[in-house]
Amino acid sequence: MSDLGPEWIPDQDGIPFRRAARVAVFDEDGKLLLVRGHDSENVRRSWWFTTGGGQEEGETLQQTAVREIREETGIALDPTRLVGPVLHRRALFDFLNVTARQEEWFFVAHVHRTELNWDGWTELERSVLDAMTWWDLDDLEVEARRAEVYPRDLVAMARQWKDGWDGTMIELDESSVG
Repeated sequence: MSDLGPEWIPDQDGIPFRRAARVAVFDEDGKLLLVRGHDSENVRRSWWFTTGGGQEEGETLQQTAVREIREETGIALDPTRLVGPVLHRRALFDFLNVTARQEEWFFVAHVHRTELNWDGWTELERSVLDAMTWWDLDDLEVEARRAEVYPRDLVAMARQWKDGWDGTMIELDESSVG
């Protein structure tokens, strides 16, 4: 176990690992909901990312996605409204002075914009998450030139998913630390 939390289990190399579900949430205007976080061990570094989190024992990926959306945003989403998975991402990253591996499955959801709340955030999330913003994709493209946005190429993928999904699941390997 590490400072990341109990759901992170050491893999065969001793590196904390978890499976996760993430959701690209679009509102009725086609804006994408992202969260900005920072690393409390390196406060100068921050990044934007989709909502989601670790899969709990006994959950399907869809159940994980729906639970995480509710906990992180207050949005209650019916699992049948999830599209995908549209993306499978493998990532190796540094956070809280720990190198970790995560395998993520991304879904798409379209919702009517509502007031967001973070009542379901964990203590760790409250300490490292800074904002939730609905992004116009053109504005996000500009932001991505000066700030970290994960996964890489999220804007291009979001443009593909915003108005429908062609059924192709993207495989993305971001297993370099950075």
